Amino acid sequence: MPLLKLDHLAVSCEALDAGAAAIEQRLSISLEVQGEHPDMGTHNRLTSTGDIYLEVLAINPNAKGPNRPRWFNIDNFSGAPRLTNWILQTDDIEGALAQLPGGFGEPLALQRGDLKWRMAVPKTGILPWDGLGPAIIQWDAGQHPSTTLPDCGLRLSRLTIHHPQAVEMAELLGPLMPRDTAQFMPDEDAKLVAIYDGPNGEIRLE
Repeated sequence: MPLLKLDHLAVSCEALDAGAAAIEQRLSISLEVQGEHPDMGTHNRLTSTGDIYLEVLAINPNAKGPNRPRWFNIDNFSGAPRLTNWILQTDDIEGALAQLPGGFGEPLALQRGDLKWRMAVPKTGILPWDGLGPAIIQWDAGQHPSTTLPDCGLRLSRLTIHHPQAVEMAELLGPLMPRDTAQFMPDEDAKLVAIYDGPNGEIRLE
């Protein structure tokens, strides 16, 4: 069985309301569910796309900041909302991290409402490969946001990671994931690209 599988995708933005509105317009969806992460001083809007959900994430200006860099390097985010992170789920976070090179972080116990999970967060807040390495998450047994979120009707058909070291990423991550979880494309322009299938055809998010 694969050690890791795709859990969700994250869009970063400077301000949650404006960022969520921009993504709603871009994808023709509604992001109705909002949550907060007290341990990280961030908040989000979410929607289900089947087994893989989508979150739009921003620093919460009304929350106390953590005594450490926030996850996803969001402390340094600027510009228009964009797809910045992919998150892989595991049932054995320590075992998964042991199969990966250093830099993915140590597991932190986190909670949002009734949901509890552990996520590996680097001390710098920056994941390997210029932040395009996946975050690793382990949910408490029987818990996952996609089971309670409204389904927006989109389905992820393709996730592509563009990076100068894409071949290295594929060699390290490919054996740990189901086939076709992601495509790795050598490219000087480092970015994530998600293609969704929807009622009106393909929609591109990057």
